[in-house]
Amino acid sequence: MNTYALFETAIGWTGIAWGDNGLIGAHLPERDQTVARASLLRRFPGVVEAGTPPEVAGVIHGIRALLRGEKPTLLEARLDLSGVPEFNAKVYAITRRIPPGETMTYGAVALRIGDRHLAQQVGGVLGRNPWPIVVPCHRVTAAGGKPGGFTARGGVQKKLKLLAIEGAPAAAQADLFGLE
Repeated sequence: MNTYALFETAIGWTGIAWGDNGLIGAHLPERDQTVARASLLRRFPGVVEAGTPPEVAGVIHGIRALLRGEKPTLLEARLDLSGVPEFNAKVYAITRRIPPGETMTYGAVALRIGDRHLAQQVGGVLGRNPWPIVVPCHRVTAAGGKPGGFTARGGVQKKLKLLAIEGAPAAAQADLFGLE
């Protein structure tokens, strides 16, 4: 049985869902707890709210710290990659290693996979990332210092907010794009 927990952070309510093989997903913060719960349940139908085992409690602690401006990597979070295509898993693995406060372009992620021409596919994979924050897709930006897309509610503004919390230089460019 897959389970989930909602928890409050410095910027709103978020949640994570997990099963026997690790995390199956995470949800970006929402201002309202009811909205966060409904969104998480829509994304992960059938999950049941439950207490958190120590491994999951550690991830929650790390997410809260990150959203307070601290620098945990969250690399200790075990992801359930069953059913994740190999290319996607490579994108997620590279993205997870981008330290808090730093960014990497879609093209640079693609180059690390072996082909810089796969930048658009990298963006597509990150747009479907089931573990935002844990797999920090907000740290992947477009070329030329542009923020790139962000499919979560709040769009690019949410991406820039997350980068600003982490102290990423790209977040300082938000005013160039009228996104402050």
